[in-house]
Amino acid sequence: MRQTLTVLGLLTTAIAVASVAAGEPRTQRHALQDAVSAATRTPSNVARDEYRHPLETLSFFGVKPGDTVVEIWPGGGWYTEILGPLTAGKGALWAAVPLPNGVKGVQALQAKDAKAYGHVKFAAFPWSEGQPKVPDGSADVVLTFRNVHNWRMGNQEGDYSPKAFAQMFAMLKPGGVLGIEDHRLPESASAEREKSSGYIKVSTVRRLAEQAGFKFVASSEVNANPKDTTEWANGVWTLPPTYQLKDVDRAKYAAIGESDRMTLKFRKP
Repeated sequence: MRQTLTVLGLLTTAIAVASVAAGEPRTQRHALQDAVSAATRTPSNVARDEYRHPLETLSFFGVKPGDTVVEIWPGGGWYTEILGPLTAGKGALWAAVPLPNGVKGVQALQAKDAKAYGHVKFAAFPWSEGQPKVPDGSADVVLTFRNVHNWRMGNQEGDYSPKAFAQMFAMLKPGGVLGIEDHRLPESASAEREKSSGYIKVSTVRRLAEQAGFKFVASSEVNANPKDTTEWANGVWTLPPTYQLKDVDRAKYAAIGESDRMTLKFRKP
């Protein structure tokens, strides 16, 4: 009888431990779901959830309340609308932007709702001496959505993607996560297309990250779109939401949807 009770006790303990462990991701997911469902989000942005899968994407990256999160180049603030409520009062959120004009999108959110977005801090990215920066070794998570292709395409300074990855590496704590989502160019395509199409190869992103010191963790197909062939004369901007051809074959491109995208997770050792 005593042996039976002991076995039952061990089983009960094991079940309790398993229940607690199972409850942890549910708690994280509930917090992310609340942020995705926040009333402060713009309806037109919410309508694009079917293409961008924010709940699944942020869950994959492991973003949770209390994290110090850096969003690189948030633009108009599509993801900031979610990350702001998630980190308000229980974490920190940096918008790392090209100064001075890159602040405008997030500042518009702050003017609309200071409670949800007033805590967002700004830093320069890429950073140069004398500019405000995300403190080295301070971030739990660095996120960048559809930006690496821009760095690869370059501007008057040329390709500055190696510099960008080095600065993101410096921001993170040891063990911190870099989450990347971007328009995916097939590996069989010419590398020259990375300079003009808006698409970039997974192998290129992995090379840039690993050269900066990151370790690859995993990839997800949550933002994949097999309807996107990537073979568009006007590049990725042919597809929604840009519709660069305006009304020409608009229904065709609307049926394809937004681009095929990689979703990659890296870690700083």
